[in-house]
Amino acid sequence: MSDCCEFDNKELDLAKKKELKQIFIIVLAINFVMFIAEFIGGILASSNALLGDSLDMLGDASVYGVSLLVMNKSSNLRAKASLIKGLIMLLLGFFVVYKSILRIIVPTLPQAETITLLGVVALIANLVSFLLLMKHRKEDINVKSAWICSRNDVTANVAVIGAGLLVSYFNSAWPDIFVGLGISFLIIQSSVQVIAESYKHSFT
Repeated sequence: MSDCCEFDNKELDLAKKKELKQIFIIVLAINFVMFIAEFIGGILASSNALLGDSLDMLGDASVYGVSLLVMNKSSNLRAKASLIKGLIMLLLGFFVVYKSILRIIVPTLPQAETITLLGVVALIANLVSFLLLMKHRKEDINVKSAWICSRNDVTANVAVIGAGLLVSYFNSAWPDIFVGLGISFLIIQSSVQVIAESYKHSFT
């Protein structure tokens, strides 16, 4: 993953900016809708994995929103925007760790069927976002950081589905707790990469 935040200093032409803007609008809508669905589902199902994934979706929605705001700005400003996005990801990662610790202290058996169903829906949604962004990931640091988010979300969604199946099989909350922690560590790792690369191109 050493090149996952590689920076390309090229300015995007108008046609490319228009295409990227349309893509960001689509993935922003996808992530915001899934945030609402998973957040409500996580509360109703008492699922730490779903709550964690919903916050990840919210973080991604903010990522795409910021990317839209700076689409026509200089490459230096886009790098600073990517830095902000990395900080958002980092904060959300630590929030999920906090929620996971609370679940360990006071364990509650989540609803396995809800976890699995929403996990499948979220996986499909993130695969769409991943494929839309993949074509342009080497053209701009904001596109690449957004693509990283979608890539991580696909991995997280598979883990959420697995958690739902394991909760059902073992009748235990621990798979849900472990997946919640795993998602948080993935968010933290990726955010550090984005922050480091963005800081490099913003202030050096």
